Amino acid sequence: MRHWPSVLPALVPVLALALTLALTLGASAPPVLADTPAPSPAAPPVAARSPMLYVKRVGGDFETVYKRVFNSLENNGFFVLFEPNVGRNLKLFASRWGKDYNRNHLDEIRSIVFSNGAYANRVGNADPQMLALCPLHITLIHKGGVTSILFVRPSRVAAGTPAERVALDMEQDVIRAVESGVRSLPPPPSDLKMPPVPVPQTVPPQPPGSSSGR
Repeated sequence: MRHWPSVLPALVPVLALALTLALTLGASAPPVLADTPAPSPAAPPVAARSPMLYVKRVGGDFETVYKRVFNSLENNGFFVLFEPNVGRNLKLFASRWGKDYNRNHLDEIRSIVFSNGAYANRVGNADPQMLALCPLHITLIHKGGVTSILFVRPSRVAAGTPAERVALDMEQDVIRAVESGVRSLPPPPSDLKMPPVPVPQTVPPQPPGSSSGR
């Protein structure tokens, strides 16, 4: 032990190098954890799911489209409760709202409020809070000869709840009824097949000074 003070100065650089290597390797190596569970797969992005709105656009007379949707809902197990004429009610405030009234110049805004007792019972059994979906409604808007049928998808509202499955079943039945009702109606003008647009011929660039225009 009497030689320890004379050896200590020689050991200091060695100990410092060993400590530096230990710290470097420890920072770069991942920690080893016993029984670490595997990460759960990430949920699909929202964009990969169905859109929040179902939108169906058809051409033709608005009243014809409206009656087709109404009758198809009633013929496929849904009961229409009432029919708000939203556009007519908004028109009562046209003078009050001035330039802010109907800025998109919609010709019609009407809704169909409907329900199905069996589905309402299933939703209430699965998750009473999701009875916020009942009754259901479809809104139809019309502009420039095109009617848009708009429906908020119940499955998106009930996503992650115990009522998600029944909400999807209900949604699919509503969409099938709408599609069945308007199947024979013409597509909107934007969906009609148009003649191909001729591709303009490209003129090759000319070298400087070769232009014939004088």
